[in-house]
Amino acid sequence: MSSPALEVQAAREPAGPPATHDPPPHPRSSRAPGRGGAWRRWLSPLAVVVIWQIASATGLLPERLLAAPTTVAATTLDLVADGTLPNAIAVSLQRVAAGFVLGGLSGVLLALVAGLSRAGENAVDPLMQMLRALPFFGLIPLFILWFGIGETPKITLVALAVSFPLYLNTFAGIRGVDGKLAELARTLKLSRAALVRHIVLPGALPQTLVGLRQSLGVAWLALIVAEQVNADAGLGYMINDAREFLRTDVIVVGLLVYSALGLLTDAVVRLLERRALSWRRGFLSE
Repeated sequence: MSSPALEVQAAREPAGPPATHDPPPHPRSSRAPGRGGAWRRWLSPLAVVVIWQIASATGLLPERLLAAPTTVAATTLDLVADGTLPNAIAVSLQRVAAGFVLGGLSGVLLALVAGLSRAGENAVDPLMQMLRALPFFGLIPLFILWFGIGETPKITLVALAVSFPLYLNTFAGIRGVDGKLAELARTLKLSRAALVRHIVLPGALPQTLVGLRQSLGVAWLALIVAEQVNADAGLGYMINDAREFLRTDVIVVGLLVYSALGLLTDAVVRLLERRALSWRRGFLSE
């Protein structure tokens, strides 16, 4: 016989299997959304290449109009093997570097002159706005007459193109500096040079870096124009020479190298931007 205590305990226990507790939900991944899907950005370019190759193989895209991707790849290897492409890249890089340094310094200095005083703005800004509206091709004949057919007109054209984006962005950055910082500088009795160094330049740095990225892109565009005229070396000369012989594969190689160099230089500036602006609150490092 069962005791009354056991009967009371059995009556209190619920019928059926014991209740189970659901496991706690998995915490959400801390990885930023989209970080693992960067490869998706390559899907559309790869699709274009595949369609391009299929159109070339089936005859929809004749070789005389545009060479197939496989032909372009083979031509690239040949140009690298015989030294043509490395030599052309080296010459173009030298021209871009010289023009970028000259134009970059000019643009920043002119922006300081125009941004720090109304008199400087009235003297510099109208001329810069007029010059930046001039087309590159319209300046080439004058540059040839003034500087000859050597390296000087090519470098000058690149420098002129580079100076405008840097001038505009640096000027906007200087005028966008908080006025309270200028009052603080007067309270601390900072000199003009100290004001520019410690307040104006750091405050205008974000805009200047934006102008730097734009200037690098414009520099390659200006170089393409400059190297099409009276050049005996460089990527532009290689493209122009291939045009004479209807070598669309060499033309595509030159254009792809231009694009790759533009992306590379932009990546360098973006790295510099992340390092230089890491102090900004809310700045998103990539």
